[in-house]
Amino acid sequence: MTNDFSFQNTTKVHFGRNALSKLAAETAPYGNKILLVYGGKSVKRIGLYDRVVEELKKADAEIFDYDLVKPNPRHTDINTGGKMCRENGIQVVIGIGGGSAIDSAKAIAALAVAVTDNCWDLVTAKKPITKALPVFAVPTMASTGSEMDASCVISNLETEQKTGYNGPAIRPKVTFDDPTNTFSVPPYQTACGAVDIMSHTMDTKYFSRDDKMDMLYRMMDQHLKTVVKWAPVAYTEPDNYEARSNLMWAAAWALNSFMTCGVRQLPSVHAMEHELSAVYDMVHGHGIAILTPRWMRYILNEETAPQLARMAYEVYDIPKDTPVYEAAEKTIECTEKLFFETLGLESSLSKMGIDDSRFEEMAKNACGERGVIMGYVPLTPEDVEKIYRMCL
Repeated sequence: MTNDFSFQNTTKVHFGRNALSKLAAETAPYGNKILLVYGGKSVKRIGLYDRVVEELKKADAEIFDYDLVKPNPRHTDINTGGKMCRENGIQVVIGIGGGSAIDSAKAIAALAVAVTDNCWDLVTAKKPITKALPVFAVPTMASTGSEMDASCVISNLETEQKTGYNGPAIRPKVTFDDPTNTFSVPPYQTACGAVDIMSHTMDTKYFSRDDKMDMLYRMMDQHLKTVVKWAPVAYTEPDNYEARSNLMWAAAWALNSFMTCGVRQLPSVHAMEHELSAVYDMVHGHGIAILTPRWMRYILNEETAPQLARMAYEVYDIPKDTPVYEAAEKTIECTEKLFFETLGLESSLSKMGIDDSRFEEMAKNACGERGVIMGYVPLTPEDVEKIYRMCL
Protein backbone atom coordinates (compact mmCIF):
# COMPACT_ATOMS: atom_id res chain seq x y z
CA MET A 1 0.00 0.00 0.00
CA THR A 2 1.36 3.42 -0.96
CA ASN A 3 2.16 5.76 1.92
CA ASP A 4 0.24 9.03 2.31
CA PHE A 5 2.08 12.10 1.04
CA SER A 6 1.81 15.81 0.30
CA PHE A 7 3.40 17.25 -2.81
CA GLN A 8 4.18 20.84 -3.74
CA ASN A 9 6.92 22.23 -5.93
CA THR A 10 6.78 25.96 -6.46
CA THR A 11 9.77 26.39 -8.78
CA LYS A 12 8.94 27.84 -12.19
CA VAL A 13 11.23 26.59 -14.97
CA HIS A 14 12.11 28.38 -18.18
CA PHE A 15 13.75 25.77 -20.41
CA GLY A 16 15.58 26.26 -23.72
CA ARG A 17 17.95 28.47 -25.63
CA ASN A 18 16.06 31.66 -24.74
CA ALA A 19 15.40 30.85 -21.10
CA LEU A 20 17.62 33.64 -19.80
CA SER A 21 15.61 36.31 -21.61
CA LYS A 22 13.00 35.95 -18.84
CA LEU A 23 15.50 36.72 -16.05
CA ALA A 24 14.85 40.43 -15.51
CA ALA A 25 11.08 40.07 -15.58
CA GLU A 26 11.19 37.27 -13.00
CA THR A 27 13.59 38.90 -10.53
CA ALA A 28 12.30 42.48 -10.68
CA PRO A 29 9.24 41.94 -8.42
CA TYR A 30 11.54 40.80 -5.61
CA GLY A 31 13.99 43.72 -5.67
CA ASN A 32 16.89 45.22 -7.60
CA LYS A 33 19.83 44.58 -5.27
CA ILE A 34 21.09 41.25 -6.51
CA LEU A 35 23.92 38.97 -5.39
CA LEU A 36 25.40 36.77 -8.12
CA VAL A 37 26.84 33.57 -6.66
CA TYR A 38 29.36 31.73 -8.82
CA GLY A 39 32.89 30.34 -8.79
CA GLY A 40 35.83 29.69 -11.07
CA LYS A 41 36.32 31.23 -14.47
CA SER A 42 34.03 29.16 -16.66
CA VAL A 43 30.93 31.29 -16.09
CA LYS A 44 32.78 34.31 -17.48
CA ARG A 45 34.71 32.37 -20.12
CA ILE A 46 31.56 31.12 -21.82
CA GLY A 47 30.00 34.59 -21.69
CA LEU A 48 27.20 33.58 -19.34
CA TYR A 49 28.12 36.09 -16.65
CA ASP A 50 27.91 38.96 -19.14
CA ARG A 51 24.55 37.72 -20.43
CA VAL A 52 23.15 37.54 -16.90
CA VAL A 53 24.35 41.05 -16.12
CA GLU A 54 22.98 42.37 -19.42
CA GLU A 55 19.55 40.91 -18.69
CA LEU A 56 19.47 42.20 -15.10
CA LYS A 57 20.45 45.70 -16.19
CA LYS A 58 17.18 45.82 -18.13
CA ALA A 59 15.49 46.03 -14.73
CA ASP A 60 18.03 48.57 -13.41
CA ALA A 61 19.52 46.00 -11.05
CA GLU A 62 22.40 46.84 -8.74
CA ILE A 63 24.70 43.84 -8.94
CA PHE A 64 27.08 42.44 -6.31
CA ASP A 65 29.48 39.54 -6.95
CA TYR A 66 30.19 36.57 -4.71
CA ASP A 67 32.76 34.48 -6.60
CA LEU A 68 33.94 32.20 -3.78
CA VAL A 69 32.09 29.03 -4.79
CA LYS A 70 34.17 25.85 -4.58
CA PRO A 71 33.25 22.18 -4.95
CA ASN A 72 31.81 21.02 -1.62
CA PRO A 73 30.91 24.60 -0.51
CA ARG A 74 32.66 25.70 2.69
CA HIS A 75 30.64 27.03 5.61
CA THR A 76 33.17 29.81 6.13
CA ASP A 77 32.59 31.04 2.57
CA ILE A 78 28.83 30.94 3.13
CA ASN A 79 29.34 33.10 6.21
CA THR A 80 31.11 35.65 4.01
CA GLY A 81 28.17 35.63 1.62
CA GLY A 82 25.66 36.15 4.41
CA LYS A 83 27.65 39.13 5.64
CA MET A 84 27.70 40.60 2.13
CA CYS A 85 23.91 40.36 1.97
CA ARG A 86 23.42 42.12 5.29
CA GLU A 87 25.91 44.90 4.60
CA ASN A 88 24.55 45.66 1.13
CA GLY A 89 20.84 45.16 1.64
CA ILE A 90 20.70 42.32 -0.87
CA GLN A 91 17.15 41.42 -1.93
CA VAL A 92 17.71 38.58 -4.43
CA VAL A 93 20.30 35.79 -4.67
CA ILE A 94 21.10 34.09 -7.98
CA GLY A 95 23.21 30.93 -8.18
CA ILE A 96 25.04 30.55 -11.49
CA GLY A 97 26.84 27.27 -12.06
CA GLY A 98 26.62 23.69 -10.89
CA GLY A 99 25.18 22.28 -7.69
CA SER A 100 27.85 23.90 -5.55
CA ALA A 101 26.92 27.38 -6.80
CA ILE A 102 23.19 26.85 -6.39
CA ASP A 103 23.61 25.23 -2.96
CA SER A 104 25.80 28.17 -1.94
CA ALA A 105 23.14 30.62 -3.10
CA LYS A 106 20.52 28.82 -1.03
CA ALA A 107 22.70 28.72 2.07
CA ILE A 108 23.60 32.39 1.73
CA ALA A 109 19.95 33.35 1.23
CA ALA A 110 18.98 31.53 4.42
CA LEU A 111 21.86 32.92 6.46
CA ALA A 112 21.14 36.48 5.33
CA VAL A 113 17.89 36.57 7.33
CA ALA A 114 18.87 34.22 10.16
CA VAL A 115 19.54 35.21 13.77
CA THR A 116 23.09 33.88 13.49
CA ASP A 117 26.05 34.87 11.34
CA ASN A 118 27.35 31.27 11.18
CA CYS A 119 25.59 29.01 8.71
CA TRP A 120 26.76 25.93 10.60
CA ASP A 121 24.29 26.89 13.32
CA LEU A 122 21.52 26.31 10.78
CA VAL A 123 22.97 22.88 9.99
CA THR A 124 23.18 21.79 13.62
CA ALA A 125 19.72 23.19 14.47
CA LYS A 126 18.19 20.56 12.17
CA LYS A 127 15.07 22.67 11.61
CA PRO A 128 13.40 23.36 8.26
CA ILE A 129 14.35 26.70 6.75
CA THR A 130 11.21 28.83 6.61
CA LYS A 131 12.81 32.23 5.94
CA ALA A 132 15.31 33.17 3.23
CA LEU A 133 15.92 35.73 0.56
CA PRO A 134 14.39 34.68 -2.79
CA VAL A 135 16.69 32.33 -4.69
CA PHE A 136 16.98 31.99 -8.47
CA ALA A 137 19.09 29.44 -10.36
CA VAL A 138 20.99 29.45 -13.66
CA PRO A 139 22.43 25.91 -13.94
CA THR A 140 25.52 25.24 -16.03
CA MET A 141 25.73 21.54 -15.30
CA ALA A 142 23.35 18.58 -15.19
CA SER A 143 24.03 17.01 -11.84
CA THR A 144 22.60 17.73 -8.42
CA GLY A 145 19.11 18.93 -9.37
CA SER A 146 19.53 21.68 -6.79
CA GLU A 147 17.76 24.05 -9.17
CA MET A 148 14.36 22.55 -8.28
CA ASP A 149 14.78 21.14 -4.79
CA ALA A 150 14.52 22.54 -1.28
CA SER A 151 17.88 21.55 0.20
CA CYS A 152 21.56 22.40 0.16
CA VAL A 153 24.69 20.59 1.31
CA ILE A 154 27.58 22.41 3.01
CA SER A 155 31.03 21.26 4.17
CA ASN A 156 32.78 22.18 7.39
CA LEU A 157 36.48 21.59 6.79
CA GLU A 158 37.28 22.36 10.44
CA THR A 159 35.20 19.46 11.73
CA GLU A 160 35.46 17.40 8.52
CA GLN A 161 31.70 17.16 8.18
CA LYS A 162 29.50 17.43 5.11
CA THR A 163 25.78 17.85 5.64
CA GLY A 164 23.10 20.40 5.03
CA TYR A 165 19.73 21.84 5.71
CA ASN A 166 16.47 22.12 3.87
CA GLY A 167 13.14 23.87 3.86
CA PRO A 168 10.59 25.43 1.54
CA ALA A 169 12.15 28.90 1.75
CA ILE A 170 15.29 27.87 -0.15
CA ARG A 171 13.57 26.17 -3.06
CA PRO A 172 14.39 28.41 -6.06
CA LYS A 173 11.61 30.72 -7.20
CA VAL A 174 12.59 30.36 -10.86
CA THR A 175 15.16 28.29 -12.72
CA PHE A 176 16.55 29.17 -16.14
CA ASP A 177 17.56 25.92 -17.84
CA ASP A 178 19.47 26.48 -21.07
CA PRO A 179 21.20 23.28 -22.20
CA THR A 180 23.72 25.29 -24.24
CA ASN A 181 25.17 26.54 -20.96
CA THR A 182 26.33 22.96 -20.30
CA PHE A 183 28.18 22.52 -23.61
CA SER A 184 31.50 23.57 -22.07
CA VAL A 185 31.31 21.08 -19.17
CA PRO A 186 34.43 18.84 -19.45
CA PRO A 187 33.96 15.08 -19.96
CA TYR A 188 35.03 14.31 -16.38
CA GLN A 189 32.44 16.64 -14.88
CA THR A 190 29.82 15.40 -17.33
CA ALA A 191 30.49 11.85 -16.13
CA CYS A 192 30.39 12.79 -12.44
CA GLY A 193 27.17 14.72 -13.01
CA ALA A 194 25.50 11.79 -14.76
CA VAL A 195 26.40 9.49 -11.87
CA ASP A 196 24.96 12.00 -9.41
CA ILE A 197 21.70 12.19 -11.38
CA MET A 198 21.34 8.41 -11.32
CA SER A 199 22.21 8.21 -7.64
CA HIS A 200 19.42 10.61 -6.72
CA THR A 201 16.97 8.06 -8.03
CA MET A 202 18.77 4.85 -7.08
CA ASP A 203 20.00 5.84 -3.64
CA THR A 204 16.95 7.70 -2.38
CA LYS A 205 13.90 5.90 -3.75
CA TYR A 206 14.52 3.10 -6.27
CA PHE A 207 16.22 0.99 -3.63
CA SER A 208 13.71 1.49 -0.85
CA ARG A 209 11.64 -0.98 1.10
CA ASP A 210 8.60 1.30 0.93
CA ASP A 211 5.80 0.31 -1.40
CA LYS A 212 5.73 2.50 -4.48
CA MET A 213 3.04 3.35 -6.98
CA ASP A 214 3.51 1.41 -10.19
CA MET A 215 3.45 4.74 -12.03
CA LEU A 216 6.33 6.14 -9.97
CA TYR A 217 8.30 2.90 -10.29
CA ARG A 218 7.96 3.06 -14.06
CA MET A 219 9.06 6.69 -14.08
CA MET A 220 12.15 5.79 -12.06
CA ASP A 221 12.97 3.04 -14.55
CA GLN A 222 12.70 5.46 -17.46
CA HIS A 223 14.55 8.22 -15.62
CA LEU A 224 17.54 5.95 -15.07
CA LYS A 225 17.32 4.61 -18.61
CA THR A 226 17.39 8.18 -19.96
CA VAL A 227 20.69 8.89 -18.22
CA VAL A 228 22.15 5.55 -19.33
CA LYS A 229 21.28 6.46 -22.93
CA TRP A 230 22.26 10.12 -23.07
CA ALA A 231 25.23 10.45 -20.69
CA PRO A 232 27.61 8.61 -23.06
CA VAL A 233 26.45 10.86 -25.92
CA ALA A 234 27.09 14.05 -23.93
CA TYR A 235 30.43 12.62 -22.82
CA THR A 236 31.64 12.13 -26.41
CA GLU A 237 29.63 14.91 -28.10
CA PRO A 238 29.66 17.82 -25.62
CA ASP A 239 27.63 20.15 -27.86
CA ASN A 240 24.86 17.64 -28.60
CA TYR A 241 21.78 19.68 -27.65
CA GLU A 242 19.45 16.69 -27.34
CA ALA A 243 21.83 14.85 -25.01
CA ARG A 244 22.42 17.92 -22.84
CA SER A 245 18.69 18.69 -22.74
CA ASN A 246 17.78 15.20 -21.57
CA LEU A 247 20.45 15.21 -18.87
CA MET A 248 19.50 18.70 -17.65
CA TRP A 249 15.84 17.81 -17.33
CA ALA A 250 16.65 14.42 -15.78
CA ALA A 251 18.77 16.17 -13.14
CA ALA A 252 15.90 18.45 -12.17
CA TRP A 253 13.35 15.65 -11.95
CA ALA A 254 15.58 13.39 -9.91
CA LEU A 255 15.25 15.67 -6.89
CA ASN A 256 12.19 17.88 -7.36
CA SER A 257 10.20 15.79 -4.83
CA PHE A 258 7.87 14.16 -7.38
CA MET A 259 9.34 10.68 -7.55
CA THR A 260 9.76 10.55 -3.77
CA CYS A 261 6.00 10.86 -3.16
CA GLY A 262 5.18 8.34 -0.44
CA VAL A 263 8.75 7.01 -0.34
CA ARG A 264 11.13 7.65 2.54
CA GLN A 265 14.53 8.88 1.43
CA LEU A 266 17.16 6.73 3.14
CA PRO A 267 20.33 7.24 1.11
CA SER A 268 23.09 4.80 2.06
CA VAL A 269 25.64 5.62 -0.63
CA HIS A 270 25.29 9.37 -0.09
CA ALA A 271 25.94 8.94 3.62
CA MET A 272 29.12 7.01 2.89
CA GLU A 273 30.26 9.38 0.16
CA HIS A 274 29.79 12.52 2.23
CA GLU A 275 32.62 11.25 4.40
CA LEU A 276 34.90 10.98 1.36
CA SER A 277 34.03 14.54 0.34
CA ALA A 278 34.42 15.89 3.85
CA VAL A 279 37.76 14.23 4.58
CA TYR A 280 39.37 14.16 1.13
CA ASP A 281 37.46 16.95 -0.66
CA MET A 282 36.56 14.41 -3.32
CA VAL A 283 34.23 15.20 -6.24
CA HIS A 284 30.87 13.96 -5.03
CA GLY A 285 29.77 12.21 -8.22
CA HIS A 286 33.07 10.37 -8.52
CA GLY A 287 32.84 9.13 -4.96
CA ILE A 288 29.30 7.94 -5.64
CA ALA A 289 30.52 6.11 -8.76
CA ILE A 290 33.20 4.22 -6.85
CA LEU A 291 30.89 3.31 -3.97
CA THR A 292 27.67 2.36 -5.76
CA PRO A 293 28.58 -0.97 -7.43
CA ARG A 294 30.50 -2.06 -4.31
CA TRP A 295 27.46 -1.26 -2.17
CA MET A 296 25.26 -3.22 -4.60
CA ARG A 297 27.58 -6.20 -4.42
CA TYR A 298 27.78 -6.01 -0.61
CA ILE A 299 23.99 -6.04 -0.11
CA LEU A 300 23.22 -8.60 -2.81
CA ASN A 301 21.39 -11.62 -1.40
CA GLU A 302 18.25 -13.60 -2.11
CA GLU A 303 16.09 -10.89 -0.56
CA THR A 304 17.58 -7.91 -2.42
CA ALA A 305 18.20 -9.66 -5.73
CA PRO A 306 14.72 -9.01 -7.19
CA GLN A 307 15.12 -5.24 -6.88
CA LEU A 308 18.56 -5.28 -8.45
CA ALA A 309 17.20 -7.58 -11.14
CA ARG A 310 14.42 -5.11 -11.95
CA MET A 311 17.06 -2.54 -12.82
CA ALA A 312 18.71 -5.07 -15.13
CA TYR A 313 15.47 -5.82 -16.94
CA GLU A 314 14.00 -2.30 -17.13
CA VAL A 315 17.07 -0.04 -17.28
CA TYR A 316 19.85 -2.10 -18.87
CA ASP A 317 17.60 -4.18 -21.18
CA ILE A 318 18.82 -7.54 -19.90
CA PRO A 319 16.45 -10.24 -21.26
CA LYS A 320 13.59 -10.82 -18.83
CA ASP A 321 14.03 -14.57 -18.95
CA THR A 322 17.41 -14.15 -17.24
CA PRO A 323 17.27 -15.75 -13.75
CA VAL A 324 16.77 -13.20 -10.99
CA TYR A 325 20.09 -13.63 -9.21
CA GLU A 326 22.00 -13.62 -12.47
CA ALA A 327 20.13 -10.49 -13.57
CA ALA A 328 21.02 -8.80 -10.27
CA GLU A 329 24.68 -9.49 -10.94
CA LYS A 330 24.23 -8.09 -14.46
CA THR A 331 23.01 -4.81 -12.92
CA ILE A 332 26.26 -4.51 -11.01
CA GLU A 333 28.34 -5.37 -14.07
CA CYS A 334 26.45 -2.90 -16.28
CA THR A 335 26.78 -0.15 -13.70
CA GLU A 336 30.53 -0.72 -13.43
CA LYS A 337 30.89 -0.72 -17.19
CA LEU A 338 28.91 2.51 -17.53
CA PHE A 339 30.79 4.38 -14.80
CA PHE A 340 34.32 3.10 -15.27
CA GLU A 341 34.58 2.23 -18.97
CA THR A 342 32.00 4.24 -20.93
CA LEU A 343 32.28 7.36 -18.76
CA GLY A 344 35.95 6.84 -17.98
CA LEU A 345 35.90 7.37 -14.22
CA GLU A 346 38.70 5.93 -12.11
CA SER A 347 37.31 2.87 -10.33
CA SER A 348 39.29 2.75 -7.08
CA LEU A 349 40.00 4.97 -4.09
CA SER A 350 43.64 3.94 -4.03
CA LYS A 351 44.12 5.41 -7.51
CA MET A 352 42.73 8.66 -6.05
CA GLY A 353 45.45 8.67 -3.39
CA ILE A 354 43.15 7.43 -0.60
CA ASP A 355 44.22 4.65 1.76
CA ASP A 356 42.41 2.91 4.61
CA SER A 357 43.95 4.90 7.46
CA ARG A 358 40.71 6.74 8.27
CA PHE A 359 38.09 4.23 7.22
CA GLU A 360 37.12 3.20 10.75
CA GLU A 361 36.56 6.80 11.81
CA MET A 362 34.71 7.66 8.57
CA ALA A 363 32.46 4.62 8.91
CA LYS A 364 31.39 5.64 12.41
CA ASN A 365 30.67 9.18 11.26
CA ALA A 366 28.67 7.94 8.29
CA CYS A 367 26.43 5.95 10.62
CA GLY A 368 25.78 9.00 12.77
CA GLU A 369 24.39 9.15 16.27
CA ARG A 370 22.19 6.09 15.83
CA GLY A 371 25.21 4.00 14.87
CA VAL A 372 23.57 2.63 11.72
CA ILE A 373 22.67 3.83 8.23
CA MET A 374 18.98 2.95 7.96
CA GLY A 375 18.92 2.51 4.21
CA TYR A 376 17.60 -0.16 1.87
CA VAL A 377 19.75 -2.55 3.89
CA PRO A 378 20.80 -1.26 7.34
CA LEU A 379 24.56 -0.75 7.56
CA THR A 380 26.64 -0.72 10.73
CA PRO A 381 30.06 0.94 10.95
CA GLU A 382 31.60 -2.47 10.36
CA ASP A 383 29.57 -2.86 7.17
CA VAL A 384 30.53 0.59 5.94
CA GLU A 385 34.20 -0.01 6.62
CA LYS A 386 34.06 -3.21 4.60
CA ILE A 387 32.45 -1.38 1.68
CA TYR A 388 35.15 1.31 1.82
CA ARG A 389 37.79 -1.43 1.66
CA MET A 390 36.07 -2.99 -1.34
CA CYS A 391 36.67 0.35 -3.09
CA LEU A 392 40.47 0.38 -2.64
